[in-house]
Amino acid sequence: MSEEPLAGFTVGVTAARRHEELSALLERRGARVVHAPAIRLVPLADDAVLRAATGQLLAEPVDDLVITTGIGFRAWLEAADGWGLRDDLVKRLNDVRVLTRGPKARGAVRAAGMTETWSPESESCDEVLHHLLREDLTGRRIAVQLYGDPCPELTGGLRRAGAEVVEIPVYQWALTDDPEPLRRLVGQAVAGTVDAITFTSAPAVGAMLSLAAEQNDEGALLHALRTRVVAACVGAVTAAPLERRAVPTVRPDRARLGALVRALVTDLPVRRVDRLVVHGHDLELRGHAVLLDGRLRRIAPAPMAVLRALAARPGHVLSRAELCGVLPGASATSGTARLQPDEHAVEMAVARLRRGLGRHGLVQTVIKRGYRLACGPAPEAERSPLHAEPAP
Repeated sequence: MSEEPLAGFTVGVTAARRHEELSALLERRGARVVHAPAIRLVPLADDAVLRAATGQLLAEPVDDLVITTGIGFRAWLEAADGWGLRDDLVKRLNDVRVLTRGPKARGAVRAAGMTETWSPESESCDEVLHHLLREDLTGRRIAVQLYGDPCPELTGGLRRAGAEVVEIPVYQWALTDDPEPLRRLVGQAVAGTVDAITFTSAPAVGAMLSLAAEQNDEGALLHALRTRVVAACVGAVTAAPLERRAVPTVRPDRARLGALVRALVTDLPVRRVDRLVVHGHDLELRGHAVLLDGRLRRIAPAPMAVLRALAARPGHVLSRAELCGVLPGASATSGTARLQPDEHAVEMAVARLRRGLGRHGLVQTVIKRGYRLACGPAPEAERSPLHAEPAP
């Protein structure tokens, strides 16, 4: 199990680009992955806007150039090559001060035969802005290569400091063509059937929150992200929209997919695992599974809901009526009539739970009272003859 630290957990992946790589990294560590792309990258129509911005830069030299992403810079040079302007562009850029936001942008600049002047350790646009604001920017022309996100904090901060900003838009973000997977992921987060959601861009965060707001679920989604669903973000820029809404995030020191997965491996088992000793057995409750004496056992949603309720009060008796309220769909409505709890459904869920656990004596029936986990003696007020449960 040490090789699969995410076994038993369900992780949502909102990335469109490189989602296969991220999903594979998570699955290799045992996670069940739900892919729900939040956005898609679309090239600017006929590159007309990008070409106009490039022409402006060639006609009127700039003093500084900020490269925000490696892939965006490479795409810019490829587009310029198609227009027959690549050599002129590189020559022009060699005459300006180049600042790169992180190692990927720095690598792309060096691959083009250029040299950066400065790059922040944090890979943050905020640090780039603070670095530039140490100087008097009045009258300076600064080009900022954008990649989907308009980055108003950076460009606005430069303009307020007196600089003239030339925006170089390489791509635009658009909503995903099919929003249904993302809609389902929002529902899973609200219902608590997903344990973590990964985000690799701030626009993906915004798209998910916007979709949740459209279906009146934004408040419920934010509550889930603040309490039981881990929001794992690739970096500070991605995390910012969530943290502004008081959502705690998990993020790695370096903005890399591998580092993101390692951060989740470290955090998720701590935040989303309940550990108990039941009838002499070590029991860990994970997202959709349990680890019983080191062996993973997958449990269906209804039995898992019963187990979580019992584990919340280990050794105490919960009545069938109480357990009805925790079953999936117990609060659903049919037309205008509220669905009535069915105690038979509880009995079926308990039977399935016992079969899933595969150990006798873990879930005990207290005659005419309900069920309890065998975690030490029941309190005096709850003692009652135990009904012999059937062998699994």
